[in-house]
Amino acid sequence: MRRKAVAGRSAFPRFIAAWACWGLLLLLSACAAIDQGGRAGEADTRERWGIEITSLRMTAAGHMIDFRYRVLNAEKARPLFDRRNKAYLIDEASGKVLSVPTTAKIGPLRTTGDIKEGSIYWMFFGNTTGLVKPGSRATVVIGDFRAEHLVVE
Repeated sequence: MRRKAVAGRSAFPRFIAAWACWGLLLLLSACAAIDQGGRAGEADTRERWGIEITSLRMTAAGHMIDFRYRVLNAEKARPLFDRRNKAYLIDEASGKVLSVPTTAKIGPLRTTGDIKEGSIYWMFFGNTTGLVKPGSRATVVIGDFRAEHLVVE
């Protein structure tokens, strides 16, 4: 049985409330994914490498993966900015390796240069085949640095 519309009332507020609930649910699940992936080696990452991983996300319509981290100690984090230290991402399910794309004009798509404590830095990994998907677990390697079991958002 359908409800009759009452003069002056609209179903629009209920529609907005439903979408707001779905949005909140998605936001909370994304936060949980960050916590699950980053806790295991978080202390080592801070102590040894002087960084805090802030995110590992799909970007560019799924064709790239965006890795972001905050520098807590510039001296400890210096090796992560050295272009001689190759960076790559390993899909833990398949063992396949994704590298940092290099463009003719810009070079490797990763941050290098001056390091400032408190700033967030980035690097991209190519995912042109669509191998890695949201929810996948991955390991990020930069020279001797290794962050395992990160969950891709």
